[in-house]
Formats: sequence, C-alpha cells, structure tokens
Amino acid sequence: MLPKFNPNEIKVMFLRCTSGEVGATSALTTKIDPGFVSKKVVPSASALIIEALKESLRDRKKQKSIKHNRNITFDEIVNIARQMRHQSLARELSGTVKKILGTVQFVGCNVDGRHPHDIIDDIISGAVESPAS
Repeated sequence: MLPKFNPNEIKVMFLRCTSGEVGATSALTTKIDPGFVSKKVVPSASALIIEALKESLRDRKKQKSIKHNRNITFDEIVNIARQMRHQSLARELSGTVKKILGTVQFVGCNVDGRHPHDIIDDIISGAVESPAS
C-alpha cells in the first residue's frame, strides 16, 4: 500500500511523452491525490526537434516510419538545448548542444544544410562556437 499524501511535502514527477502528445494521467490519479496530478509534461528532445521542423503531428497507428529530411537552423538547436539544459548532465551548454545534435542526427534532418555530426566535430575542434549559457 502506498503511503498517504502529505500536502506539506512537495513532490515532483516527470512523465515522458511520445512525440509531444500528452498521455492520460487518469491512471496515476488512483494512486495519488487527484489534486496533486497536473498536466505539465516536459517534452523530449526529439519532440522539440520535430516541432521546430514545423511538421504536422502523425497518427502513430497509421504512419510508422517517417523520414525527416528538412533543415533546422543552429539557433533553433541552441534554443532547444537551453530548454533541455535542466535535464542534461553536461557541465556546459556546449555539451547539451552536442547531445541535441546527436538527436537531430537520429531524427534524420540536417542543420543549415550540413550533417549534424560535422557540426559536432566543429564544436569539438573549436571552429564553431556554441554560446556559453
């Protein structure tokens, strides 16, 4: 049996969502106080990237493998990295930018017409400066 809910304690729960779609929290309300559960869900990096590509949401039952072959700007990558900074374990923002670029590579799109891994190599070598914070 779960312990009773104490309103004086602040508890934070992170729920993962798939491609920006917020799932039903009704499954949790039976175990937790209904006033406790809010619908504030932190989107994943891939959901933010697909949102930045300005593509429509897909029907997960009908469309299985979608190719994302559009371009995204480096400024949008930095903005996504700033949003995901609190979840990243990187010491600096440049590490978070490299993680987001790896996710961009996995999604299959390019950054300013270049392959994302080339930009990661440029950040490591110092040819491209990522913002300090």
